[in-house]
Amino acid sequence: MSRKKIKISPARKKRPDIKYESLLITNFINNIMKQGKKNTAMKIIYDSLDEASQMLKMPQKELLEKAIENTAPRVEVKSRRVGGATYQIPQPVSDDRGTKLAIKWILEAARKRKGASMRKRLALEFVDASKGEGSVMKKRENVHKMAEANKAFAHYRY
Repeated sequence: MSRKKIKISPARKKRPDIKYESLLITNFINNIMKQGKKNTAMKIIYDSLDEASQMLKMPQKELLEKAIENTAPRVEVKSRRVGGATYQIPQPVSDDRGTKLAIKWILEAARKRKGASMRKRLALEFVDASKGEGSVMKKRENVHKMAEANKAFAHYRY
C-alpha cells in the first residue's frame, strides 16, 4: 500500500437555474438530461412545471418543493453482512440524499408512464406527488415499511 497522501478535490458548486434561481430545479435538469442535451432537459422541466402549476393553481417553485417534501424518504434499509447472514438494516436518510432519491423516483415514475410526451408525464407526476399520491408515494411507503419491518436489526448499524 502506498504512503502517498491522496488529494481530494473540493466539490463543485452548482449554479441555480436561469428562470427560478433554484438549485432544486438545477438538480432536476441535470438528472433528466441525457447525452448532454441540457436545453432539451430545461424545456421539459419548465414546461412540465408550468402545466402542473396550471392544474393545481399553485406557483411552480412551491409545487416542486411540496412534491419533493412529500416523496423524500426519512429512513431506508442498507444491507450489511454479519456472521455469514445478510441483514437489511434501517438507517436515517440525510436531507440531501432524501432529495436525490425523490428526484430519481419522480423521474423514474414519469418515464414508466405510457402515452403522452415526457412534459405531460412529468407534470402529472408533479401533481400526484404534491397531492401525496401516485406510484412515487407507493415507493416511499414500501421503503418505510421495509425499514419498520427490519427495526429489530437496527443495533447492527455502523
